[in-house]
Amino acid sequence: MKKSGRTSRAPRRVARRPASQRAMPRWRFVAIASLLALFPAGVLWQAARLQVLPDVERGFKFLQSEGLTRSVHREEIPAYRGVITDRRGEPLAISTPMVSLTADPQLLDLAEGRLDILAKALGERSRDLAQRIEGYIEREARFMYLKRRLTPGDAQRVLTLGIPGVGKEVEYKRYYPAAEVTAQLIGITNVRDVGQEGLELAFESRLAGRAGEKKVLRDRKGRVIEELQLVRSEQPGENLELSIDLRLQYLAYRELKAAIKKFRARSGSVVLLDVESAEVLAMANQPSFNPNDRARLASQALRNRAVINIIEPGSTMKPFTMVAALESGQFTPHTVVDTSPGHFRVGRKTFVDFRNYGPLDLTHILAKSSQVGTTKVALELEPQAIRNVFARVGLGESTATGFPGELAGTLPNPRRWGQLAHATLAFGYGLSVTPLQLANAYAVLARDGQRRSVSLLKQAPESHLASAGEQVIEPRIARQVRAMMKAVTEEGGTGTRAAVAGYDVAGKSGTVHQLGDSGYDKNRYVAIFAGMVPVENPRLVAVVVIEDPRSEEYYGGLVAAPVFSRVASDALRLLNIAPQETAAQHVSRKKGGEPAPRATDAGTPNSTSTVQVGRGPA
Repeated sequence: MKKSGRTSRAPRRVARRPASQRAMPRWRFVAIASLLALFPAGVLWQAARLQVLPDVERGFKFLQSEGLTRSVHREEIPAYRGVITDRRGEPLAISTPMVSLTADPQLLDLAEGRLDILAKALGERSRDLAQRIEGYIEREARFMYLKRRLTPGDAQRVLTLGIPGVGKEVEYKRYYPAAEVTAQLIGITNVRDVGQEGLELAFESRLAGRAGEKKVLRDRKGRVIEELQLVRSEQPGENLELSIDLRLQYLAYRELKAAIKKFRARSGSVVLLDVESAEVLAMANQPSFNPNDRARLASQALRNRAVINIIEPGSTMKPFTMVAALESGQFTPHTVVDTSPGHFRVGRKTFVDFRNYGPLDLTHILAKSSQVGTTKVALELEPQAIRNVFARVGLGESTATGFPGELAGTLPNPRRWGQLAHATLAFGYGLSVTPLQLANAYAVLARDGQRRSVSLLKQAPESHLASAGEQVIEPRIARQVRAMMKAVTEEGGTGTRAAVAGYDVAGKSGTVHQLGDSGYDKNRYVAIFAGMVPVENPRLVAVVVIEDPRSEEYYGGLVAAPVFSRVASDALRLLNIAPQETAAQHVSRKKGGEPAPRATDAGTPNSTSTVQVGRGPA
């Protein structure tokens, strides 16, 4: 058989196209194209939902709110604190606008040496400022004070540096024109202009205004771009008009400070009252401080000692013991008491006079401040009678001025009175009073036995006539005791240094031992003088207290009485109170043989008597 002539060949290979050149299935193309078309549509739909539809969660309302939160802020508009003035309109405390520099720590840009520039402008060290800022940044705080209460000019010099994140706030700073002269009385405010001491604290609700509020637009650097809306207007505080006369306050402070320095005393206070209105015309204290510069402020200097410190009044209580004696009917101003031999023992205590005065009437017992005579008179009275007089003139209870921390003092009332407690109460030991209480008690005698409430605020004209007060001592007896007290400041009395040229003065000095850790300290004293002027128609009452004088002179008649004299003399002149005819001038005018007038209620009775009281052993 013949074989075919075909030759065998290898199978033919077909070249395959690269994957990139292969035809895409139609379905896949359609799917991808549809997805690409739907994506922008979805984006547009979501954007439309967020910005148009009102009820979508985290929609346009939410976004608007978030945007406003970051750019629209509510700012407080500080209210102006009320002005405190004296009775004549002189400013004693005013608020001045100041600028506080603030910052958003998260926005502060302190690169390229700006930290050093800012620190220098603020008067700080760069390292300290950086540490402060870093502390706020770590806490993620958005607000901090860079420096508070700068003058507008100083603040503007910092703001003109243009440092991002630095802003400002307007605040008020309290300024006290009279400085240390009225420091304890007026008090102080804190950095937020809120009352902390004195009348600033007592009348905080009246002085403080109500802050306002506004909406402002800030940029991303924290700068205010625009004020959008006034939410609430601020309301300024109420002004306060005090009873203090700044002229009298200055002279009282001046004389007190000079006496403290002269006698090397630890502290002191002066209170000056208007008799008719019961207004406080001056209230000075030492030591004091400058409320405008508190860098070295000592806590003791903040004390208004006239209303916060309590003292034993000592012999300044003897006029009220004499009131009790005259009210008993057993005594008259000229009843004679034998004080010989100059000492008198009661229980375990011996009372000693400066010397043996012999027989003395009640007027001269007061003038000589005889412990023996006062004790013998007191022991003839019921102890409750003396205490009742003290209570009726306001001792043992607050004067209700509203001053923060005012003390009421103490007035003992034991169930059973021992002779020693009975005697010591009569000359001012065993009880405690504030200088203001003592002044108010003396004002009762000056007002013919009428008691009124003390005021630190100026009263409406003639308001004291509408409210007559309470009659607590018979007018006749009050006038008699005033006449007896006049002898204290005349020749032979213990308070001659309290005399005022051209005026008759009635008063009483006192010298008491201070309490120590184990009873009365023999070497530490409180010198006191309380008095009124002029005697016939008193216009002013003043009390001077000098605590712990360290000089050789420490008696009330030597240390406190001269301060009374100078304060009263200048006050009478400033208030245009005309000089009166003194007793010596009256006698001189009557030398022509004209008979002297009959004694008034304050004069001498027709008869005198001698009280014989059992004497203690020598």
